[in-house]
Amino acid sequence: MNEIPILVDDEDVLIVNKPSGIAMHDCANTANIANTQSTGTAENISAGEGADACGLNNIGSKIDSKIDTHAFGIVTLLREQTGYSQLHLCHRLDTGTSGCLCLAKNAQTAALIGDAFASRQVSKYYLAISADKPKKKQGSIVGDMKNRRGGQFMLLKSKDNPAVTQFFSQSAKPGYRGFIVKPLTGKTHQIRVALKSVGAAILGDTLYSGAPSDRLHLHAGWLRIPLPSRTISVKAPILSGDLFTDSEVKRWLTELPEPDTFNWPAIAPSLLQLVSKT
Repeated sequence: MNEIPILVDDEDVLIVNKPSGIAMHDCANTANIANTQSTGTAENISAGEGADACGLNNIGSKIDSKIDTHAFGIVTLLREQTGYSQLHLCHRLDTGTSGCLCLAKNAQTAALIGDAFASRQVSKYYLAISADKPKKKQGSIVGDMKNRRGGQFMLLKSKDNPAVTQFFSQSAKPGYRGFIVKPLTGKTHQIRVALKSVGAAILGDTLYSGAPSDRLHLHAGWLRIPLPSRTISVKAPILSGDLFTDSEVKRWLTELPEPDTFNWPAIAPSLLQLVSKT
């Protein structure tokens, strides 16, 4: 098994560059690699939780013997890789999404990071590629989200408990659009549904009719978490993806300014009040 790249490993926090194709929880990948996501509120999960229920006892020997590691979730894999007995997921990513994923090494830090996520103090930016031209090149996408059959979600016009997603798009290469995305909330499938709603489903996102590809081309590239003792800022390089690693797209990525320098739209006070309730 290839080791999961570690970006930060200190006394309280472990931040990794999650590969595409690894789920948050044991057994999740065996159902559907593409259909899990969320970012936002913290959830404390003991490392290895659920392994017995999936029949994954003696994980070390099974991984070493090259049993399909898609059956194992990220926490179980990191426990085996690092030897840390307890890890707490502070947010989540889609199985197909790669990039920055933060885990706390103790309950106190998990609570602090959870509060930072809940109060919108955490900054996170994503990269995405689409083979479709969006209806607008930049802006905000706001609306409630409704669960549909088959694991899908849809964006509604109502704004009672809205998902808020901001984005800029640029030409990544002829025929493909690159997106820099800033989610202000953490709803399930939020970015995928938002880009689908403007006519630009993410490349490889078969659940939302994205053009076929080797993976979901969605990457959590930047993460900044303020803690009482320090602020953790990290950037995760993209390691896989036919289009992400294309020479022209790599040139676009290299020339891309840091996302916090973009002129992100101001949020109306009335919308902020709604967002603060989510």
